[in-house]
Amino acid sequence: MEFFFDSLPSTSQSSPDNGREDSQMTEDTDHDSSRETSLSVSMTENQEQNTSSSIDDVSTRVQKLVEKINHSRTSDQKVMDNFQEKLVEKVKDICQQMKEHMYMVYEENSNEMQVKLQELSEVLESCTKLNKELLEASRALAHLREGFAISQTSDP
Repeated sequence: MEFFFDSLPSTSQSSPDNGREDSQMTEDTDHDSSRETSLSVSMTENQEQNTSSSIDDVSTRVQKLVEKINHSRTSDQKVMDNFQEKLVEKVKDICQQMKEHMYMVYEENSNEMQVKLQELSEVLESCTKLNKELLEASRALAHLREGFAISQTSDP
C-alpha cells in the first residue's frame, strides 16, 4: 500500500504547490494591482506635477506680463510728463513771443497816434487862427457896413 500511495501524488504535496501557485498568482495579481496602483499614483503625481508646473509656468508668465504692463505704464507716464513739460515750455515761449509782438504793435500804434495827434493839433491850431481871422474879417465887415450905412444916411 505504501507503494500505491507513493505513486500517487499526495494531496499534501500538491496543496502546497497549488497554494504556492495560488499565493503566487495572488501575489502576482496583488503585485500587478499594486504596480498598477503605483503606476496610477505615479501617473497622477506626474499629472499633478505637470499641472502644478503648468500652473506655475502660467503664473510666472502672468506675473512677467503684469510687470511688463506696469513698466510700460511707468514709461508712458514719463513720456506724458516729458511731453507736458515741453508743451508748457513751448506755450510759455509762444506767449512771450506774442507779448513781444503785442508790445511792438503798441509801440508802432503809439508812434502813429503821436504823429496823427501832432497833425490834429496843428490842424486845430490852424483852425483857431482861421477862426480868429474870420472873426476879425467879420468885425471889419461889420464896421464897414456901419460906416457904409452912416455914409448913405448923410449923403442925401
